[in-house]
Amino acid sequence: MSQDQTDGGGSGTAPPGAGPPDHSELPEYAERVLDVAELIPPGRVMTYGDIAEWLGEGGPRQVGRVMALYGSAVPWWRVVRADGTLLPAHELRALDHYRAESTPLREASRHAEGHIPRIDMRRARWDGGTGGTGGSDGPGSGGAGGPGGSGGWPGGDAKDKGGPGDGGPGEEAHT
Repeated sequence: MSQDQTDGGGSGTAPPGAGPPDHSELPEYAERVLDVAELIPPGRVMTYGDIAEWLGEGGPRQVGRVMALYGSAVPWWRVVRADGTLLPAHELRALDHYRAESTPLREASRHAEGHIPRIDMRRARWDGGTGGTGGSDGPGSGGAGGPGGSGGWPGGDAKDKGGPGDGGPGEEAHT
């Protein structure tokens, strides 16, 4: 495990200096969330809701809680908000990772607070398929799917967890 993966992270909901609870073993749901986070390739991201949907249980808040408590053990910067905004209080560290991994970013307008870019969700979002970057392996495009499915999202009913036009699950690319 690299230093970058052990120096903190998560959603920032845990108090500063508070590490994960003292458990000899992680709860099963937390292990499953972290396993998915570890599968996300460099330069790609999944939202909290994407992971919950992929697992077929919980929701964005439950995934966020797992990431806040245990996320420092995995590439936490690859689990993001649906709108592509960077994690408050971790923006600069995450931005370093995104730039090193060539994660697609959208430059912030000069009116945006701190001029921090956002993740380009249309290009960076990963659905668990085997394709490369650019969202071409999204649901409905023949991607291999994740551990819970054999092509696209489990259950066959992909719901968009993000906003309109963000390239979320269930949204097909327009050519």
